[in-house]
Formats: sequence, C-alpha cells, structure tokens
Amino acid sequence: QVQLVESGGGLVQAGGSLRLSCAASGLPFRNYAMGWFRQAPGKEREFVAFINWSGGTTYYADSVKGRFTISRDNAKNTVYLQMNSLKSEDTAVYYCNAGPTTGRPGNYWGQGTQVTVSS
Repeated sequence: QVQLVESGGGLVQAGGSLRLSCAASGLPFRNYAMGWFRQAPGKEREFVAFINWSGGTTYYADSVKGRFTISRDNAKNTVYLQMNSLKSEDTAVYYCNAGPTTGRPGNYWGQGTQVTVSS
C-alpha cells in the first residue's frame, strides 16, 4: 500500500520560510519522479514543483520560481519543499505526489498539509 505523508506546514508571516517533507512508503521511491501541488480555497489544484528520480532535474511553477526549492533524499524515501520569501498567495493545502509527468500528476497523493501565510 502506497503511503505519502506530508509534514511541516503551519502558519508563517509573509517573507518567512517553511520546509515541507513527504515521507513515502510502499513504492520503489528511487524509481519515481515526485512532485508538489497545492490547492487554495475556491481554486483548482495546481502544480508547484517537480523532481526526477535522481534529483538531477527539477521544474517549478513560474509563481514560485526562485523562492521554492524541491529536493529529495532517496536513502530516506523523502522529498522536500523549501519555501522562502513566502507570500499570502502561497496560502494553500500542499500535496505530495508520486509519479508526475510533464503537466500531469501521478496516481499517488498524500493527505496534504496546510500552509497559511499571514500578511
């Protein structure tokens, strides 16, 4: 059974930082690309960041480029999202996703972690 468990969300002031973690189990993690998506109230879920199996290739949504960094530790079966210079518009539930391809999420999702940025 595949499980993706996010952690690290919370309340932060604008300009602050948070680091999200996603611990994966039940799948050959090092064979999977991983991604982060987010969903704000009243909006559709949107792509945030992608990392390939080795960590050598990353992509970001234009809205977070230069502020967010995705990384992974295959020895720990964990993917991270370092979020700096947070803005109020980053407020959303952030979801970890396993197996994304260009423009499309994969089949496995975490339960989500809330990030709230106060202005």
